[in-house]
Amino acid sequence: MNTINNTGLNTDMYWQEETVKIADGTEQQLTQEDFFSMLTEQLANQDPTAPVDNDQMVAQMTSFTMADGISQLNEKFESFAASMTSNQALQASSLIGQDVLVQGNVAFMANESDGISGVVINEETVQNMTITIQNELGEVVKTIDAGTQTAGNVQFEWDGLDKNGDPVKAGNFGITVTGEVGGEGVQLSTAVNRHIGSVSLASSGQGIILNLDGNVSISLDDVIQIGS
Repeated sequence: MNTINNTGLNTDMYWQEETVKIADGTEQQLTQEDFFSMLTEQLANQDPTAPVDNDQMVAQMTSFTMADGISQLNEKFESFAASMTSNQALQASSLIGQDVLVQGNVAFMANESDGISGVVINEETVQNMTITIQNELGEVVKTIDAGTQTAGNVQFEWDGLDKNGDPVKAGNFGITVTGEVGGEGVQLSTAVNRHIGSVSLASSGQGIILNLDGNVSISLDDVIQIGS
C-alpha cells in the first residue's frame, strides 16, 4: 500500500535571513562624525591648566576636512571615468558593420570576389607605381600598374579576381607597392580598409578595441578614417 504523509513545510530547510553583519572594511574607516565626536571628547577631558591650542585644533579640523573632501572628489572622478568609458563603448558600438581605414599592408577578403581596397601613402611624385597582391602562400595573384602618381594618397581597389579573371579564395592578402623616384626604386606604405565585426572594452588605459574580420584587433586610436 502506498502512503503519502504530508508534514507541511519545514522552515529549517530554507535559507534564513542573515542577521550577522559582514565585515566590509567600512567599520574601520573614520567618518567626519567620528572625528568630531573624538574632538569633543578630547576638549571635555583636557587639562584645564594646559588647554588645547586653538590654532592646533583648527589645523586638525582643516586637515580632516581636506582629507575627507579629497576622498569624496576621488570617488566622483572614478564615477565620472566609468561613465565616460561606458559612453565611449556605446558610441563605438555604432561602428559595428562599418569599414575603417587602418595603416598596414595586409587586407582581408571574407568572401570570394568581395575584393579589397585601400590607399597608397605617397609623399612625392612616383613613376612606374606597381601594386602587387599576394595570397597567404606568398603567390602573386594580381599586379596593378598605377603608372605615374603625383604626391598625395592614391586610392586603389582590387575586385578579387586573379590575372586570368578567376575568383580568388577568401583570406588574407599582402599588398606591396613599389615605384621609382629620381630613377631609384622605392617601396611605399599603405593603408587598407578592414571590416569591424565587434567592439570590446579593454582594461584601463587601452580604451576601446575594434575586432576586425580576419581575427585582428586594433585600438580605436589607430583608425585613420571611418568608411571606405
